[in-house]
Amino acid sequence: MTSETLSRRTVLFVNIGHALDHFVLLVYPTAVIAIAAEVGTTYAELIGLSTGAFVAFGLFSLPMGWIAERIGRRNLFAVFFGGCGLACLALAAASTRLQFAGLLLVLGMFTAIYHPIGSAMLVTHARALGRDLGWNGVWGNLGAAFASGVTALIAAWLGWRAAFAVPGLVCLGAGAAFLALVPGDGDAHEKQKKQAAEISVARPIIMLAVFVLAIVAGGMTFNITTISLPKVIDERIGADLPLALTGSLATAVFVFGALTQLVVGKLVDRVSLPAVFAGLALFQPVGLALAAASTGLPMLAGLVFVMAAIYGQVVVNDAMVARYVPPRLRAKAFSLRYFLGFTTSGAAVPLIAWLHGEGGFGLVLMAASAFGTAIFAAACAFWLAAQPRASAAPAE
Repeated sequence: MTSETLSRRTVLFVNIGHALDHFVLLVYPTAVIAIAAEVGTTYAELIGLSTGAFVAFGLFSLPMGWIAERIGRRNLFAVFFGGCGLACLALAAASTRLQFAGLLLVLGMFTAIYHPIGSAMLVTHARALGRDLGWNGVWGNLGAAFASGVTALIAAWLGWRAAFAVPGLVCLGAGAAFLALVPGDGDAHEKQKKQAAEISVARPIIMLAVFVLAIVAGGMTFNITTISLPKVIDERIGADLPLALTGSLATAVFVFGALTQLVVGKLVDRVSLPAVFAGLALFQPVGLALAAASTGLPMLAGLVFVMAAIYGQVVVNDAMVARYVPPRLRAKAFSLRYFLGFTTSGAAVPLIAWLHGEGGFGLVLMAASAFGTAIFAAACAFWLAAQPRASAAPAE
């Protein structure tokens, strides 16, 4: 097998893995609607069981690079496919709250493999780095986008247990194909990759603080919105919709947001990054406040604005690291981003459960709007702190 063929296959499976990674993690937030109806338990009581999955998704990303050095990236990536598949099949057979909580935690541990290992494999085998990174992001976002609709359709036709079993079998099949078609890690492409130019800034400490604030608040808005979206539509659309249609509407909102990444990517290349960041950030609190204060079509419009801004911010965050962090520190900055974004956002699940129990989804969305306001504040601070460092004045 030529290195070119191996790289094409590796990139394909890394993209498939990105879609499945986000898909399987978002099966439960939709399936829980059917589970609650079957067992006679409230949504607020059951959604909290997935807290461990979202915490593990970020927390267990830290040791994966160390493990890959010892067993190989290709082998660990195969473990990702197999582990996610088996965890989903086990969830399909779960019947108690303890089993759901434990197995969701296990699923979160296996999904944590993807980002540190998949990203490293993609960079190694990318033929055109920027293009491949962009499309990899779209694959992941579409996996998240279709999770609600596909899960709802399967649950409506075959029951919620099948909603876990089907993606579990897909993961196992993808893993088997990966092992058969990708025999090793391979070597990196030797083609030159265009590197983003580093921009010196006058206030690097403020830039770091802004980066951390944007990542943490962005992780909260992302998870609050994506996890609760199916149930928000179910309760606030203003009509008694079947589960399949509820999931399809959620998927449509997700798809719109996912495709926004391609547009934002072009804007980042043509418009100043602070301007793009501030514009997107403004959509989040406004859209969330609109969704919180309305029902029906206005609510859907607010959610569409929010998802466009949330997914667009993913591109902006990558551009922040590429353009403002020195090359020697970029790997650490990306690690900080994944750890902070994925781990702190795990708090979104118990927050949703508590706020929903206290005041319904109006209160949940208003809380998300507060995090969106923090992101807008970070964008404004970013605009001020990102001014280029002034050159020393010549002596007179």
